[in-house]
Amino acid sequence: MRTHTETQVLDTVIVGGGAAGLSAALVLGRARRSVAVIDYGAPRNAPAAHMHGFLSRDGMAPGELLIVGRSELQTYGVQFTQDDVVDISWRGIEPGFVVELSGGTTLTARTVLVATGLRDSLPEIPGIQELWGQSVLHCPYCHAYEISDQPIGVLGGDVREMSLHQALLLRQWSSDVTFFPHHISLSPDERARLAARGVTVADGQVSGLIRERGELRAVELDSGQLVPRSALFLAPRFIPNDTHLTHLGCKTGSTGFVTVDPSGATSVPGIWGAGNVVDPRAQVIGAAAAGSTAAIAINGYLVEQDVESALRSTQSGGALYGI
Repeated sequence: MRTHTETQVLDTVIVGGGAAGLSAALVLGRARRSVAVIDYGAPRNAPAAHMHGFLSRDGMAPGELLIVGRSELQTYGVQFTQDDVVDISWRGIEPGFVVELSGGTTLTARTVLVATGLRDSLPEIPGIQELWGQSVLHCPYCHAYEISDQPIGVLGGDVREMSLHQALLLRQWSSDVTFFPHHISLSPDERARLAARGVTVADGQVSGLIRERGELRAVELDSGQLVPRSALFLAPRFIPNDTHLTHLGCKTGSTGFVTVDPSGATSVPGIWGAGNVVDPRAQVIGAAAAGSTAAIAINGYLVEQDVESALRSTQSGGALYGI
């Protein structure tokens, strides 16, 4: 098994040890590349008891997936460190990048993959933060099946289109869906579409959530009305954890996320992004696939570097000896 030191030049440093980062590390480790994964240890889906939609892993606890993944990486000599990356800088010369950790370690790498995910900006309504990931949810495909046929609420939020889409979508799992526009002013056409779908509208601002034994019991309106609900869906604002990417000069798109090509390559040579840090729509299985795709592209990039280096070495040697 290979080991890495602070002075060793690594082929790749992966920042973020979720599904995308670990999947990439697995592929690169099997390609016999020297790889270090740095993870802060605060996964976005930690509040959720289970994850779904991941073939062969449906219903697994998110933390268990990470434990199994890290164990598999040990077979291929991948280094895993729980620490925070405070800076990534470009050396201006080969081998490329310097990665500084909060614990004082400095790593040098030829390439970097950033898989630091995103964070959810939640409405400041009492009870939402406390129930987040349990009975206050955001992804119907991840959580709606488990609350089928129960009273479901949908909260209108900053992401207007997604809020309305959620209300229409969740009708597939329950005949009792109530949309709380909150700060959204609905047009007559929008009200007609909701009514046609069988979704009830509860006008008025939401003032709080009524909880009992850690579970949602009702949504409270500013009028004092209580609307019994077993779960509340909302569309949070997604904020990418992309400080390292933008600091390196990676271009962002109109959505505010860093743009990448189909392989995950950013606009900066040698830097890749995978998972929710560049794709807010990616579920766990999609993030894992993106990590694998990026790893294959990174290995191809490194192969090209290796070939160019060998050619330069051969040519300089030939010139030296007059060949």
